[in-house]
Amino acid sequence: MHKYIDQKIAVKHNNNLKKISIGFNSAIAAAIFLGFTPIFGKQAIQEGFSPLVTVALRTLLASLFLFISILLLRPKYLCIYPVGLIGCALAGILNGIGSLFYYSALGRIDVSIGHLLYMLYPIFVAIWLWLDHQPPTRLTYLRLVVIIPGILLLIKTGTKPVDYIGVSQMLVASAFYALHLPVNQRVLYDMPAPTVTLYTLFAMSAVVIPGALIHTSPDGFWLNITSTATSAWFPLIGLSLVTFLSRVLLFMGVKHLGGMQTALLGLGEILITLILAFSWLQESFSLIQWLGTGLISISLILSAIDKNDTSKKKSGGWLSWISSSPIFNKIE
Repeated sequence: MHKYIDQKIAVKHNNNLKKISIGFNSAIAAAIFLGFTPIFGKQAIQEGFSPLVTVALRTLLASLFLFISILLLRPKYLCIYPVGLIGCALAGILNGIGSLFYYSALGRIDVSIGHLLYMLYPIFVAIWLWLDHQPPTRLTYLRLVVIIPGILLLIKTGTKPVDYIGVSQMLVASAFYALHLPVNQRVLYDMPAPTVTLYTLFAMSAVVIPGALIHTSPDGFWLNITSTATSAWFPLIGLSLVTFLSRVLLFMGVKHLGGMQTALLGLGEILITLILAFSWLQESFSLIQWLGTGLISISLILSAIDKNDTSKKKSGGWLSWISSSPIFNKIE
């Protein structure tokens, strides 16, 4: 009897380790792809697309790429329960609003400074999860304490005057992006990552496309698309592809690790963005700014020993209404 119980415990332990490994690898891969996002976005804007047209087109194309992939390869992933659909819609609306602010800010400030401000989102994630009855561990607090001075070092040592409108827009984008993670985390308890990604992207499209049309007018929107040089489409297609890939990987990380852990691991994307901004966009960085990246790297190393498990379903909390029927637990 004891031997049977020990075997069950060992199997459960191995399954948990496997899930953690999948979540960790997915979060890291998502961070790498996300690191390319501001680079391609900035290039598309510099080549002629307006910021809001850029975000509208990349979200629409990423949605189409994912929908076609699921339809051809795993059509069962199109199934979703009603409350889960509402959760995805809410997450997509929040992320869509954040995207409008993000790309508006990207049109005003440098990629390096803008994305560093955006990287404050783990702080907002910690706040949202705390409100959802999921308090961070002490080590998570320590990692946040390490992150904050690292980001401040990178921001305060810039040589250009600060565009406060752009900074404010990026901080709003960070808060909205952070809020959509715990919302999606609730849905991901029961649904596979591609399903959640697809319906979240659909909801994002329903926000960013009207936002771009209202801001530029339908005629201006179409004129911007048709009058922009062909060279602008290359970074836009790249932006759409990395959005498609990073979103699936991001939600796989959230499913197996939880929103807080995925958010902190996702900070690795800033290292990719900084390197690309330095080598690709010829933005410059001081020695103190690189010291800031070192502090962020320390936080990422600490993530390997942080035991904060937010991937398990929690009772209560302001997001507890997002739950499903047990029949959907088998959609994997």
